[in-house]
Amino acid sequence: MKVKDGICGFVIGDALGVPVEFTRKEELDKDPVTGMREYGTYNQPAGTWSDDTSMTLATMESIVNKKAIDYDDMMGEFLEWYLNDKYTQNGLFDIGITTSSALENYHYHDTPALESGLSGERDNGNGSLMRILPLAYMKNIDYETIEKVSALTHAHERSRIACVLYVEIAKSILENDLEIQEHIANSCEKIKEYYKDSSELEHFERIFNDDLDYVESSGYVIKTLECVIHCMQTTSNYRDAVLKAVNLGRDTDTVGAICGGLAGIYYGYDEIPIDWLNKIYKLEEVLDLCEKYEAFCDES
Repeated sequence: MKVKDGICGFVIGDALGVPVEFTRKEELDKDPVTGMREYGTYNQPAGTWSDDTSMTLATMESIVNKKAIDYDDMMGEFLEWYLNDKYTQNGLFDIGITTSSALENYHYHDTPALESGLSGERDNGNGSLMRILPLAYMKNIDYETIEKVSALTHAHERSRIACVLYVEIAKSILENDLEIQEHIANSCEKIKEYYKDSSELEHFERIFNDDLDYVESSGYVIKTLECVIHCMQTTSNYRDAVLKAVNLGRDTDTVGAICGGLAGIYYGYDEIPIDWLNKIYKLEEVLDLCEKYEAFCDES
Protein backbone atom coordinates (compact mmCIF):
# COMPACT_ATOMS: atom_id res chain seq x y z
CA MET A 1 0.00 0.00 0.00
CA LYS A 2 1.79 3.09 -1.23
CA VAL A 3 0.03 5.55 1.09
CA LYS A 4 1.37 3.55 4.04
CA ASP A 5 4.91 3.75 2.63
CA GLY A 6 5.02 7.53 2.54
CA ILE A 7 2.88 8.40 5.55
CA CYS A 8 4.52 5.93 7.92
CA GLY A 9 7.91 6.99 6.60
CA PHE A 10 6.87 10.53 7.44
CA VAL A 11 5.60 9.68 10.95
CA ILE A 12 8.82 7.85 11.82
CA GLY A 13 11.00 10.74 10.66
CA ASP A 14 8.89 13.10 12.76
CA ALA A 15 9.12 10.95 15.90
CA LEU A 16 12.88 10.50 15.52
CA GLY A 17 13.31 14.26 15.47
CA VAL A 18 10.95 15.33 18.27
CA PRO A 19 13.31 14.68 21.23
CA VAL A 20 16.14 16.75 19.72
CA GLU A 21 14.28 19.64 18.10
CA PHE A 22 16.29 22.91 18.31
CA THR A 23 19.51 21.00 19.08
CA ARG A 24 22.47 22.32 17.10
CA LYS A 25 24.16 20.10 14.53
CA GLU A 26 27.45 20.45 16.40
CA GLU A 27 25.90 18.82 19.45
CA LEU A 28 24.33 16.02 17.40
CA ASP A 29 27.66 15.36 15.70
CA LYS A 30 28.96 14.37 19.15
CA ASP A 31 25.85 12.43 20.18
CA PRO A 32 23.91 11.52 17.02
CA VAL A 33 20.39 10.17 16.99
CA THR A 34 20.51 6.48 16.02
CA GLY A 35 16.98 5.43 17.01
CA MET A 36 13.90 6.43 18.96
CA ARG A 37 14.79 8.53 21.99
CA GLU A 38 12.51 9.47 24.86
CA TYR A 39 11.86 12.76 26.65
CA GLY A 40 14.26 15.42 25.36
CA THR A 41 13.00 18.78 24.08
CA TYR A 42 9.30 18.29 24.87
CA ASN A 43 9.62 15.60 27.57
CA GLN A 44 7.57 13.15 25.48
CA PRO A 45 7.71 9.34 25.40
CA ALA A 46 9.71 7.66 22.63
CA GLY A 47 7.72 7.35 19.41
CA THR A 48 5.77 10.59 19.86
CA TRP A 49 4.87 12.54 16.74
CA SER A 50 4.45 16.31 16.52
CA ASP A 51 2.38 18.90 14.67
CA ASP A 52 3.84 17.67 11.36
CA THR A 53 2.06 14.32 11.64
CA SER A 54 -1.05 15.71 13.34
CA MET A 55 -1.73 18.16 10.51
CA THR A 56 -0.94 15.53 7.88
CA LEU A 57 -3.46 13.14 9.43
CA ALA A 58 -6.02 15.95 9.70
CA THR A 59 -5.55 16.66 5.98
CA MET A 60 -6.13 13.01 5.11
CA GLU A 61 -9.17 12.69 7.39
CA SER A 62 -10.82 15.72 5.82
CA ILE A 63 -10.26 14.44 2.29
CA VAL A 64 -11.58 10.96 3.21
CA ASN A 65 -14.68 12.37 4.91
CA LYS A 66 -15.52 14.85 2.15
CA LYS A 67 -14.23 12.69 -0.71
CA ALA A 68 -12.68 15.91 -2.01
CA ILE A 69 -10.57 18.84 -0.91
CA ASP A 70 -12.88 21.06 1.11
CA TYR A 71 -10.94 24.03 2.50
CA ASP A 72 -13.39 24.83 5.28
CA ASP A 73 -13.56 21.22 6.41
CA MET A 74 -9.78 20.98 6.34
CA MET A 75 -9.49 24.06 8.53
CA GLY A 76 -12.11 22.50 10.80
CA GLU A 77 -9.97 19.39 11.25
CA PHE A 78 -6.90 21.54 11.93
CA LEU A 79 -8.92 23.29 14.63
CA GLU A 80 -9.96 19.94 16.11
CA TRP A 81 -6.25 19.28 16.55
CA TYR A 82 -5.41 22.80 17.76
CA LEU A 83 -8.28 23.16 20.23
CA ASN A 84 -9.19 19.57 21.15
CA ASP A 85 -5.98 17.51 20.75
CA LYS A 86 -7.40 15.35 17.95
CA TYR A 87 -4.70 13.60 15.88
CA THR A 88 -2.27 13.61 18.81
CA GLN A 89 -1.04 10.81 21.05
CA ASN A 90 -0.75 12.70 24.33
CA GLY A 91 -1.98 16.20 23.54
CA LEU A 92 -0.68 19.12 21.49
CA PHE A 93 2.78 20.36 22.48
CA ASP A 94 4.09 22.14 19.39
CA ILE A 95 2.61 24.57 16.86
CA GLY A 96 4.19 27.19 14.62
CA ILE A 97 3.33 30.88 14.95
CA THR A 98 2.16 31.23 11.33
CA THR A 99 -0.08 28.19 11.64
CA SER A 100 -1.63 29.26 14.94
CA SER A 101 -2.20 32.79 13.59
CA ALA A 102 -3.96 31.43 10.50
CA LEU A 103 -6.18 29.12 12.56
CA GLU A 104 -7.09 31.97 14.88
CA ASN A 105 -7.87 34.21 11.90
CA TYR A 106 -10.29 31.55 10.69
CA HIS A 107 -11.82 30.57 14.03
CA TYR A 108 -11.97 33.78 16.02
CA HIS A 109 -12.16 36.43 13.30
CA ASP A 110 -14.36 34.60 10.77
CA THR A 111 -11.78 35.08 8.03
CA PRO A 112 -12.53 32.91 4.95
CA ALA A 113 -10.38 29.77 4.80
CA LEU A 114 -8.40 30.84 1.74
CA GLU A 115 -7.74 34.27 3.23
CA SER A 116 -6.68 33.07 6.68
CA GLY A 117 -3.10 32.18 5.81
CA LEU A 118 -0.26 34.64 6.31
CA SER A 119 1.58 35.96 3.27
CA GLY A 120 4.50 38.02 4.54
CA GLU A 121 8.15 37.41 3.68
CA ARG A 122 8.66 36.08 7.20
CA ASP A 123 5.78 33.62 6.87
CA ASN A 124 7.82 31.06 4.95
CA GLY A 125 8.28 28.49 7.66
CA ASN A 126 7.66 24.77 7.21
CA GLY A 127 4.04 24.71 8.33
CA SER A 128 2.42 23.97 4.98
CA LEU A 129 5.23 21.88 3.48
CA MET A 130 5.01 19.56 6.47
CA ARG A 131 1.36 18.61 5.81
CA ILE A 132 1.21 18.55 2.01
CA LEU A 133 2.38 14.97 1.26
CA PRO A 134 -1.12 13.41 1.09
CA LEU A 135 -1.87 15.45 -2.03
CA ALA A 136 0.79 13.51 -3.96
CA TYR A 137 -1.50 10.46 -3.87
CA MET A 138 -4.41 12.23 -5.56
CA LYS A 139 -4.37 11.29 -9.24
CA ASN A 140 -5.56 14.53 -10.77
CA ILE A 141 -4.16 17.03 -8.30
CA ASP A 142 -3.17 20.31 -9.94
CA TYR A 143 -0.69 22.97 -8.90
CA GLU A 144 -3.37 25.54 -8.15
CA THR A 145 -5.06 23.24 -5.64
CA ILE A 146 -1.75 22.40 -3.96
CA GLU A 147 -1.09 26.13 -3.64
CA LYS A 148 -4.50 26.71 -2.08
CA VAL A 149 -4.00 23.96 0.48
CA SER A 150 -0.69 25.58 1.40
CA ALA A 151 -2.33 29.00 1.58
CA LEU A 152 -4.71 27.91 4.34
CA THR A 153 -1.83 28.75 6.66
CA HIS A 154 1.15 29.73 4.49
CA ALA A 155 0.05 31.92 1.60
CA HIS A 156 3.35 33.44 0.45
CA GLU A 157 4.25 32.30 -3.07
CA ARG A 158 7.56 30.85 -1.91
CA SER A 159 5.85 28.43 0.46
CA ARG A 160 3.26 27.58 -2.16
CA ILE A 161 5.91 26.75 -4.77
CA ALA A 162 7.87 24.69 -2.23
CA CYS A 163 4.76 22.59 -1.62
CA VAL A 164 4.23 22.08 -5.33
CA LEU A 165 7.85 21.00 -5.85
CA TYR A 166 7.69 18.52 -2.97
CA VAL A 167 4.43 17.01 -4.21
CA GLU A 168 5.87 16.81 -7.72
CA ILE A 169 8.91 14.89 -6.47
CA ALA A 170 6.71 12.53 -4.46
CA LYS A 171 4.42 11.95 -7.46
CA SER A 172 7.41 11.24 -9.67
CA ILE A 173 8.62 8.58 -7.24
CA LEU A 174 5.13 7.08 -7.09
CA GLU A 175 4.69 6.96 -10.86
CA ASN A 176 8.18 6.32 -12.29
CA ASP A 177 11.04 3.89 -11.68
CA LEU A 178 14.02 6.25 -11.71
CA GLU A 179 17.03 7.12 -9.61
CA ILE A 180 16.30 9.77 -6.99
CA GLN A 181 18.44 12.34 -8.82
CA GLU A 182 16.27 11.94 -11.90
CA HIS A 183 13.06 12.34 -9.92
CA ILE A 184 14.37 15.59 -8.48
CA ALA A 185 15.78 16.93 -11.76
CA ASN A 186 12.59 16.15 -13.70
CA SER A 187 10.43 17.75 -11.03
CA CYS A 188 12.60 20.86 -10.97
CA GLU A 189 12.22 21.27 -14.72
CA LYS A 190 8.44 21.16 -14.43
CA ILE A 191 8.48 23.78 -11.69
CA LYS A 192 10.84 26.06 -13.60
CA GLU A 193 8.60 25.91 -16.65
CA TYR A 194 5.32 26.42 -14.82
CA TYR A 195 6.59 29.31 -12.67
CA LYS A 196 8.96 30.78 -15.25
CA ASP A 197 7.57 34.28 -14.75
CA SER A 198 7.89 34.21 -10.97
CA SER A 199 10.68 36.13 -9.24
CA GLU A 200 10.44 33.60 -6.42
CA LEU A 201 12.34 30.98 -8.43
CA GLU A 202 15.64 32.60 -7.50
CA HIS A 203 15.22 31.22 -3.99
CA PHE A 204 15.21 27.68 -5.39
CA GLU A 205 18.42 28.10 -7.42
CA ARG A 206 20.58 25.84 -5.23
CA ILE A 207 18.04 23.05 -5.64
CA PHE A 208 17.66 23.62 -9.38
CA ASN A 209 21.44 23.67 -9.86
CA ASP A 210 22.07 20.67 -7.59
CA ASP A 211 24.36 22.87 -5.50
CA LEU A 212 23.68 21.21 -2.17
CA ASP A 213 27.07 20.05 -0.90
CA TYR A 214 26.48 22.22 2.17
CA VAL A 215 23.03 22.41 3.73
CA GLU A 216 21.76 23.96 6.94
CA SER A 217 18.63 22.92 8.80
CA SER A 218 16.25 25.63 9.97
CA GLY A 219 12.59 26.49 10.15
CA TYR A 220 12.79 28.15 6.71
CA VAL A 221 10.99 26.29 3.94
CA ILE A 222 13.77 26.64 1.35
CA LYS A 223 16.49 25.40 3.69
CA THR A 224 14.26 22.49 4.67
CA LEU A 225 13.74 21.42 1.07
CA GLU A 226 17.48 21.72 0.47
CA CYS A 227 18.19 19.48 3.46
CA VAL A 228 15.63 16.89 2.42
CA ILE A 229 16.90 16.66 -1.15
CA HIS A 230 20.51 16.52 0.04
CA CYS A 231 19.71 13.65 2.41
CA MET A 232 17.83 11.72 -0.27
CA GLN A 233 20.68 12.15 -2.75
CA THR A 234 23.52 11.21 -0.41
CA THR A 235 22.12 8.06 1.21
CA SER A 236 20.98 4.69 -0.11
CA ASN A 237 18.34 3.44 2.33
CA TYR A 238 15.47 4.70 4.46
CA ARG A 239 17.28 4.48 7.79
CA ASP A 240 20.31 6.48 6.68
CA ALA A 241 18.21 9.12 4.93
CA VAL A 242 16.07 9.99 7.95
CA LEU A 243 18.90 9.78 10.47
CA LYS A 244 21.00 12.10 8.32
CA ALA A 245 18.05 14.51 8.14
CA VAL A 246 17.45 14.49 11.89
CA ASN A 247 21.13 14.86 12.73
CA LEU A 248 21.33 18.10 10.77
CA GLY A 249 19.79 19.63 13.89
CA ARG A 250 17.44 22.56 14.52
CA ASP A 251 14.01 21.74 13.01
CA THR A 252 14.72 18.05 13.39
CA ASP A 253 11.18 16.69 13.48
CA THR A 254 10.06 18.51 10.35
CA VAL A 255 13.17 17.83 8.27
CA GLY A 256 13.05 14.20 9.42
CA ALA A 257 9.36 13.90 8.57
CA ILE A 258 9.56 15.53 5.14
CA CYS A 259 12.60 13.44 4.24
CA GLY A 260 10.95 10.35 5.71
CA GLY A 261 7.92 10.82 3.49
CA LEU A 262 9.99 10.72 0.31
CA ALA A 263 12.26 7.96 1.62
CA GLY A 264 9.26 5.87 2.62
CA ILE A 265 7.82 6.09 -0.88
CA TYR A 266 11.19 5.50 -2.53
CA TYR A 267 12.36 2.54 -0.43
CA GLY A 268 9.01 1.13 0.73
CA TYR A 269 7.38 0.35 4.08
CA ASP A 270 9.36 -2.86 4.55
CA GLU A 271 12.60 -0.84 4.66
CA ILE A 272 11.43 1.14 7.71
CA PRO A 273 13.07 -0.45 10.79
CA ILE A 274 10.46 -2.51 12.60
CA ASP A 275 11.78 -1.54 16.03
CA TRP A 276 11.07 2.10 15.16
CA LEU A 277 7.54 1.31 13.98
CA ASN A 278 6.87 -0.64 17.17
CA LYS A 279 7.61 2.46 19.22
CA ILE A 280 4.80 4.51 17.60
CA TYR A 281 1.81 4.62 19.96
CA LYS A 282 -1.44 4.69 17.92
CA LEU A 283 0.30 3.35 14.80
CA GLU A 284 -2.80 1.25 14.08
CA GLU A 285 -4.87 4.42 13.80
CA VAL A 286 -2.39 5.80 11.28
CA LEU A 287 -2.47 2.57 9.27
CA ASP A 288 -6.27 2.54 9.31
CA LEU A 289 -6.42 6.09 7.95
CA CYS A 290 -3.81 5.22 5.31
CA GLU A 291 -6.02 2.35 4.14
CA LYS A 292 -9.09 4.60 3.92
CA TYR A 293 -7.13 7.31 2.14
CA GLU A 294 -5.70 4.88 -0.40
CA ALA A 295 -9.20 3.54 -1.09
CA PHE A 296 -10.39 7.10 -1.76
CA CYS A 297 -7.44 7.81 -4.07
CA ASP A 298 -8.00 4.56 -5.98
CA GLU A 299 -11.68 5.37 -6.49
CA SER A 300 -11.27 9.00 -7.50
